Amino acid sequence: MSESQVWDDVDDYFISHLAPEDEVLRATLRDSEAAGLPEIAVSAAEGKLLHLLALTQGAGRVLEIGTLGGYSTIWLARALPADGRLVTLEYSRKHAEVATRNIARAGLDKIVEVRVGAALESLAVLADEHPTPFDLVFVDADKVNNPYYVEWALKLTRPGSLIIIDNVVRGGRVADPDSTSPDVQGTRTAIELIGSHARLSGTAIQTVGRKGYDGFALARVLD
Repeated sequence: MSESQVWDDVDDYFISHLAPEDEVLRATLRDSEAAGLPEIAVSAAEGKLLHLLALTQGAGRVLEIGTLGGYSTIWLARALPADGRLVTLEYSRKHAEVATRNIARAGLDKIVEVRVGAALESLAVLADEHPTPFDLVFVDADKVNNPYYVEWALKLTRPGSLIIIDNVVRGGRVADPDSTSPDVQGTRTAIELIGSHARLSGTAIQTVGRKGYDGFALARVLD
Protein backbone atom coordinates (compact mmCIF):
# COMPACT_ATOMS: atom_id res chain seq x y z
CA MET A 1 0.00 0.00 0.00
CA SER A 2 1.37 3.41 -0.96
CA GLU A 3 1.95 6.15 1.61
CA SER A 4 -0.72 8.34 0.02
CA GLN A 5 -3.25 5.49 0.20
CA VAL A 6 -2.55 5.17 3.93
CA TRP A 7 -3.16 8.90 4.31
CA ASP A 8 -6.48 8.57 2.46
CA ASP A 9 -7.55 5.57 4.53
CA VAL A 10 -6.76 7.30 7.82
CA ASP A 11 -8.61 10.42 6.69
CA ASP A 12 -11.61 8.31 5.68
CA TYR A 13 -11.62 6.66 9.11
CA PHE A 14 -11.40 9.94 11.01
CA ILE A 15 -14.02 11.63 8.83
CA SER A 16 -16.47 8.74 9.10
CA HIS A 17 -16.42 8.91 12.89
CA LEU A 18 -15.69 12.58 13.62
CA ALA A 19 -16.71 14.69 10.64
CA PRO A 20 -19.33 12.86 8.55
CA GLU A 21 -20.80 14.96 5.76
CA ASP A 22 -24.55 15.41 5.55
CA GLU A 23 -26.46 15.69 2.28
CA VAL A 24 -26.09 19.47 2.16
CA LEU A 25 -22.31 19.26 2.29
CA ARG A 26 -22.20 16.41 -0.22
CA ALA A 27 -24.48 18.33 -2.58
CA THR A 28 -22.25 21.39 -2.23
CA LEU A 29 -19.27 19.40 -3.48
CA ARG A 30 -21.31 17.70 -6.23
CA ASP A 31 -22.72 20.94 -7.56
CA SER A 32 -19.34 22.67 -7.38
CA GLU A 33 -17.76 19.87 -9.40
CA ALA A 34 -20.65 19.86 -11.91
CA ALA A 35 -20.15 23.61 -12.43
CA GLY A 36 -16.49 23.03 -13.26
CA LEU A 37 -15.02 24.55 -10.10
CA PRO A 38 -11.56 23.23 -9.18
CA GLU A 39 -11.65 20.43 -6.61
CA ILE A 40 -9.66 22.32 -4.00
CA ALA A 41 -12.21 22.75 -1.20
CA VAL A 42 -11.04 21.91 2.29
CA SER A 43 -11.49 18.31 3.41
CA ALA A 44 -14.33 17.38 5.73
CA ALA A 45 -11.80 16.98 8.54
CA GLU A 46 -10.51 20.51 8.03
CA GLY A 47 -14.04 21.82 7.65
CA LYS A 48 -14.89 20.32 11.04
CA LEU A 49 -11.73 21.87 12.49
CA LEU A 50 -12.80 25.30 11.23
CA HIS A 51 -16.25 24.70 12.71
CA LEU A 52 -14.79 23.75 16.10
CA LEU A 53 -12.41 26.71 16.13
CA ALA A 54 -15.30 29.07 15.45
CA LEU A 55 -17.31 27.44 18.23
CA THR A 56 -14.38 27.57 20.63
CA GLN A 57 -13.97 31.27 19.83
CA GLY A 58 -17.64 31.84 20.54
CA ALA A 59 -17.50 33.58 17.17
CA GLY A 60 -20.36 35.81 16.18
CA ARG A 61 -18.65 37.31 13.14
CA VAL A 62 -16.43 35.51 10.63
CA LEU A 63 -14.55 36.79 7.59
CA GLU A 64 -13.58 34.33 4.86
CA ILE A 65 -11.20 35.30 2.06
CA GLY A 66 -11.79 32.83 -0.80
CA THR A 67 -15.25 31.28 -1.10
CA LEU A 68 -14.96 28.81 -4.01
CA GLY A 69 -18.21 26.79 -3.88
CA GLY A 70 -19.07 27.64 -0.28
CA TYR A 71 -18.08 24.34 1.34
CA SER A 72 -15.84 25.85 4.04
CA THR A 73 -18.30 28.74 4.31
CA ILE A 74 -21.04 26.33 5.36
CA TRP A 75 -18.84 24.63 7.96
CA LEU A 76 -17.96 28.02 9.46
CA ALA A 77 -21.45 29.52 9.26
CA ARG A 78 -22.97 26.53 11.04
CA ALA A 79 -20.92 27.51 14.10
CA LEU A 80 -22.50 30.96 14.30
CA PRO A 81 -25.48 32.01 16.39
CA ALA A 82 -28.75 32.95 14.73
CA ASP A 83 -27.76 36.63 14.77
CA GLY A 84 -24.21 35.94 13.56
CA ARG A 85 -22.67 37.18 10.35
CA LEU A 86 -20.19 35.71 7.90
CA VAL A 87 -18.74 37.80 5.07
CA THR A 88 -17.02 35.76 2.38
CA LEU A 89 -15.01 37.27 -0.48
CA GLU A 90 -14.75 35.59 -3.89
CA TYR A 91 -12.93 36.85 -6.97
CA SER A 92 -14.84 34.76 -9.54
CA ARG A 93 -18.46 35.69 -10.24
CA LYS A 94 -19.12 32.14 -11.45
CA HIS A 95 -17.77 30.66 -8.23
CA ALA A 96 -19.77 33.16 -6.19
CA GLU A 97 -23.00 32.20 -7.98
CA VAL A 98 -22.42 28.51 -7.24
CA ALA A 99 -21.55 29.30 -3.63
CA THR A 100 -24.63 31.49 -3.19
CA ARG A 101 -26.89 28.64 -4.31
CA ASN A 102 -25.10 26.17 -2.03
CA ILE A 103 -25.33 28.53 0.95
CA ALA A 104 -29.04 29.13 0.34
CA ARG A 105 -29.71 25.39 0.19
CA ALA A 106 -27.95 25.08 3.55
CA GLY A 107 -30.38 27.64 4.98
CA LEU A 108 -27.56 30.05 5.79
CA ASP A 109 -28.22 32.86 3.31
CA LYS A 110 -29.59 35.16 6.03
CA ILE A 111 -26.29 35.21 7.92
CA VAL A 112 -23.82 34.79 5.02
CA GLU A 113 -22.95 37.57 2.60
CA VAL A 114 -20.96 36.73 -0.55
CA ARG A 115 -19.05 39.68 -2.00
CA VAL A 116 -17.62 39.42 -5.51
CA GLY A 117 -14.40 41.01 -6.69
CA ALA A 118 -10.67 41.15 -6.03
CA ALA A 119 -10.26 40.50 -2.31
CA LEU A 120 -7.86 43.37 -1.69
CA GLU A 121 -10.41 45.77 -3.16
CA SER A 122 -13.29 44.17 -1.25
CA LEU A 123 -11.31 44.36 1.99
CA ALA A 124 -10.72 48.08 1.51
CA VAL A 125 -14.45 48.62 0.96
CA LEU A 126 -15.26 46.49 3.99
CA ALA A 127 -12.86 48.48 6.18
CA ASP A 128 -14.49 51.73 5.05
CA GLU A 129 -17.76 50.41 6.47
CA HIS A 130 -16.16 50.27 9.95
CA PRO A 131 -17.66 46.86 10.75
CA THR A 132 -17.77 45.28 14.18
CA PRO A 133 -14.47 43.38 14.52
CA PHE A 134 -14.42 39.82 13.23
CA ASP A 135 -13.75 37.02 15.70
CA LEU A 136 -12.19 34.68 13.14
CA VAL A 137 -10.66 35.17 9.70
CA PHE A 138 -10.09 32.26 7.33
CA VAL A 139 -7.69 32.97 4.45
CA ASP A 140 -7.88 30.56 1.52
CA ALA A 141 -7.35 32.62 -1.63
CA ASP A 142 -4.46 33.52 -3.95
CA LYS A 143 -1.30 32.80 -1.99
CA VAL A 144 0.78 35.62 -3.41
CA ASN A 145 -1.37 38.09 -1.46
CA ASN A 146 -1.28 36.20 1.85
CA PRO A 147 0.78 38.87 3.65
CA TYR A 148 -1.65 41.57 2.59
CA TYR A 149 -4.57 39.45 3.77
CA VAL A 150 -2.90 39.08 7.18
CA GLU A 151 -2.43 42.84 7.40
CA TRP A 152 -6.07 43.45 6.51
CA ALA A 153 -7.17 40.79 8.99
CA LEU A 154 -5.33 42.68 11.73
CA LYS A 155 -7.26 45.83 10.86
CA LEU A 156 -10.60 44.02 10.92
CA THR A 157 -10.25 41.95 14.09
CA ARG A 158 -9.81 42.46 17.84
CA PRO A 159 -7.48 41.11 20.53
CA GLY A 160 -8.33 37.43 20.89
CA SER A 161 -9.44 36.94 17.28
CA LEU A 162 -8.03 34.04 15.25
CA ILE A 163 -6.50 34.20 11.78
CA ILE A 164 -6.19 30.92 9.87
CA ILE A 165 -4.26 30.61 6.60
CA ASP A 166 -4.72 27.48 4.54
CA ASN A 167 -2.29 25.70 2.17
CA VAL A 168 0.93 27.06 3.65
CA VAL A 169 3.22 24.08 2.96
CA ARG A 170 3.19 24.41 -0.84
CA GLY A 171 4.40 20.83 -1.25
CA GLY A 172 7.34 21.57 1.03
CA ARG A 173 8.52 24.49 -1.11
CA VAL A 174 7.74 26.95 1.68
CA ALA A 175 11.07 25.98 3.26
CA ASP A 176 13.02 27.00 0.15
CA PRO A 177 14.32 30.57 0.53
CA ASP A 178 15.46 30.58 -3.09
CA SER A 179 12.07 29.75 -4.58
CA THR A 180 10.90 32.32 -7.12
CA SER A 181 7.31 31.03 -7.12
CA PRO A 182 4.92 33.88 -6.20
CA ASP A 183 2.73 31.58 -4.10
CA VAL A 184 5.76 30.42 -2.10
CA GLN A 185 7.10 33.94 -1.70
CA GLY A 186 3.70 35.21 -0.57
CA THR A 187 3.30 32.39 1.91
CA ARG A 188 6.83 32.80 3.32
CA THR A 189 6.26 36.52 3.76
CA ALA A 190 2.99 35.85 5.60
CA ILE A 191 4.62 33.29 7.90
CA GLU A 192 7.50 35.62 8.66
CA LEU A 193 5.05 38.47 9.27
CA ILE A 194 3.17 36.38 11.83
CA GLY A 195 6.44 35.43 13.50
CA SER A 196 7.69 39.00 13.79
CA HIS A 197 4.54 41.03 14.37
CA ALA A 198 4.08 42.39 17.89
CA ARG A 199 0.31 41.82 17.74
CA LEU A 200 0.39 38.21 16.56
CA SER A 201 1.28 34.88 18.11
CA GLY A 202 1.09 31.94 15.75
CA THR A 203 2.19 28.54 14.59
CA ALA A 204 1.92 26.38 11.49
CA ILE A 205 1.12 22.68 11.21
CA GLN A 206 1.99 20.25 8.42
CA THR A 207 -0.80 17.84 7.48
CA VAL A 208 -1.30 14.77 5.32
CA GLY A 209 -4.56 13.21 4.19
CA ARG A 210 -7.09 13.17 1.41
CA LYS A 211 -5.70 16.50 0.17
CA GLY A 212 -2.14 15.17 0.10
CA TYR A 213 0.73 16.94 1.85
CA ASP A 214 -0.27 20.38 3.07
CA GLY A 215 -0.76 22.45 6.20
CA PHE A 216 -2.16 25.60 7.75
CA ALA A 217 -1.05 28.52 9.90
CA LEU A 218 -2.95 29.70 12.96
CA ALA A 219 -2.42 33.07 14.66
CA ARG A 220 -4.05 34.83 17.60
CA VAL A 221 -4.37 38.59 17.65
CA LEU A 222 -2.81 40.09 20.79
CA ASP A 223 -3.43 43.35 22.66
